[in-house]
Amino acid sequence: MKLKTLVAMALCATAFTTPALAAEYGKHTFKISSGAAKDHPIATGIEAMSTCMEEGSDGKMKLRGFYSGQLGDDADATQATRSGSIEMVVTGSAAIAGIEPALGVFTLPFMFENDAEVDAIMTGPFFDYVAEKMPQHDLVMLSMWENGFRNATNSKHPIKAVSDFEGLNFRVMQNPIFLDTFRRLGANPVPMAFGEVFTALETGAVDGQENPLPLIEATKFYEVQKYLTLTRHAYSPNPVLVNKGVWDSLNGDEQALIRSCAESARDAQIERSRAAVGESAEKLTSEGMEISEMPADEMAKLRELVAPVYETSMDSVGKENFDRLTEELAKIRN
Repeated sequence: MKLKTLVAMALCATAFTTPALAAEYGKHTFKISSGAAKDHPIATGIEAMSTCMEEGSDGKMKLRGFYSGQLGDDADATQATRSGSIEMVVTGSAAIAGIEPALGVFTLPFMFENDAEVDAIMTGPFFDYVAEKMPQHDLVMLSMWENGFRNATNSKHPIKAVSDFEGLNFRVMQNPIFLDTFRRLGANPVPMAFGEVFTALETGAVDGQENPLPLIEATKFYEVQKYLTLTRHAYSPNPVLVNKGVWDSLNGDEQALIRSCAESARDAQIERSRAAVGESAEKLTSEGMEISEMPADEMAKLRELVAPVYETSMDSVGKENFDRLTEELAKIRN
């Protein structure tokens, strides 16, 4: 009996230490592309995710970040990720709205009122709803980081009223909703890849552009733009995507670690992003930019002017996608 007990104990100990029950990680280094500069908050997320993966896999799994569009702008890098020539990308939702219409809802103006609404949507049921759609596009969505609320800059004059948009040549993303939005404000929207924007502003080919403050600072638009207006007219999330073929080639432990690290890195990325807004405002002011806000009555006019964009964009965005998001927002607000 004593011998049987010792044998049983030995077998039990072996079961708990056998490699089959331990997490298994192969050696992987994944290229991850971003259009943002290396000092942008997106880089904070990539670095946090990479550190998490290395520590969790005992150094076997790593990320290699490529910044400032080294591997192509958002649209090109996303397509490269779909084809598998790049393993991962942190991209703008607007850049891939043509691939998956559910991401197009984020390009609609004034969808979010504050950061709390953003966080609830980007980590809740709507995220899961969108994530389920991505494998059909050869992509897996791991998390949703942020670029932030977008604001308008220009080199001509302060924008203190809606009428001040009149006649300004505004660079916008190559997205029909942004084109429609700025056209309704009286501006002349010019679709343009992000990598071309600084030169276009410098040469006067366009008068203004719109982006979140940290990106305006990181790309040194203050060198070619004088006026910044805090319109917060749209919110830009940044999906973290991995090629589906690459994902399917990984074992369950590797997948679980990558997903967990992408989600936990969101906390570091969001914290840095929101701290950077205030820091960027100070930096931009010190570099000579004039920062202002439109009066409440003018902001109300702005919202009224762009409201028809919701109706005209419904075919491209998809009514079910729009309804899902607005229903979630209604629950949050109540």
